[in-house]
Amino acid sequence: MAEHRSMQRGALLDAARSLLSEGGTDALTFPALAERTGLARSSVYEYFRSRAAVVEELCEVDFPVWAADVETAMQQVQSPEAKVEAYVRAQLALVGDQRHRAVVAISSSELDAGAREKIRAAHGGLVAMIVEALDALGHSQPRMAAMLLQGIVDAAVRRIELGAAEDPAVITDAAVSLALRGIRG
Repeated sequence: MAEHRSMQRGALLDAARSLLSEGGTDALTFPALAERTGLARSSVYEYFRSRAAVVEELCEVDFPVWAADVETAMQQVQSPEAKVEAYVRAQLALVGDQRHRAVVAISSSELDAGAREKIRAAHGGLVAMIVEALDALGHSQPRMAAMLLQGIVDAAVRRIELGAAEDPAVITDAAVSLALRGIRG
């Protein structure tokens, strides 16, 4: 019985990822989840009390996987500059990934305070990964620099997600250049 519930919960999360990546937060409804999984709408409520609960669980499940991908990329290089580049490139490489698209959709939605706090904490953990490299580069305020660096990444993510005229590789290269060399290019 526990295994069946776990499988159903996983199917609901997979459906939620698909819905979010296809249509944003407006597409994430309990009737849509029920239709995607073949469950009765009332059965969806047995697993999640609200849309926010679905979002919170997606963050708990998906964000650590995403962060681990970024951390792995950073661990494969040595210099602080290479770590910054890996940090930027790894995040932007994940833009097309369904987990990432779901997190982006989630981040822009109307969420309750608990869900927002979980997202903030997850992003804080991601930003914390780069502080040491920025400190090694001589930044007097590496935590602030890390937040600004994440701003560059977030802007590049939005540009890619919007289907900008530029190829995603061009956007990624520009974000890396901006992160490493500033506006001089």
